[in-house]
Amino acid sequence: LRYGGHSLTFRVVDRIFEGCGRPLDCKEEGKMSYTDFIWFCLSEEDKTSETAIDYWFRCIDLDGDGLITMFDIEHFYTEQLHRMECLGHEPVQLEDILCQLLDMIKPNLTPPQIRRSALRRCRLASNFFNVLFNLNKFFSLESRDPLQIRQEHATPELTDWDRFATIEYLRLSAEEEGDDDMEEGWDDLEENRMLELQDHQF
Repeated sequence: LRYGGHSLTFRVVDRIFEGCGRPLDCKEEGKMSYTDFIWFCLSEEDKTSETAIDYWFRCIDLDGDGLITMFDIEHFYTEQLHRMECLGHEPVQLEDILCQLLDMIKPNLTPPQIRRSALRRCRLASNFFNVLFNLNKFFSLESRDPLQIRQEHATPELTDWDRFATIEYLRLSAEEEGDDDMEEGWDDLEENRMLELQDHQF
């Protein structure tokens, strides 16, 4: 799956095409229908919604018992680790990642197992899933990209999907105008938002 610059691991892509996240409408092996793709895209670009959490939880829960176990986490993160090494990126070892994920989710089960309700409650479901199977977003999370931070601060009322749609709109507009720099578009967005806030104050 070339989506997002090949950012997804083969293991999670296999689960998607097996219909684990959502049964596929397309019955042709290795292909998606338009509606299948829309479900996938909405779930991938905004992992904070309940629909997306359900989608990805089913993909990660290998045995379908309603729990994400340490075995499930290791199964998916092992490929992330291998990809980091292949790209010459300093790998974050599994033990360190497990500590981070458990601190993030704070599961109340022993041994540590993650229920869907815990992911909904913690508000960090997108980070949890990106660590496991989206390498580009994992790198962005690790580096805390300044542009991403600025965008989040400028538009706190937007969902991840709203922000993705805005970025794509600016990208397409820049391509049409022969300009690859999207920062001006975000500057305009911030300026308009500040004007709106000033209007409300008066």
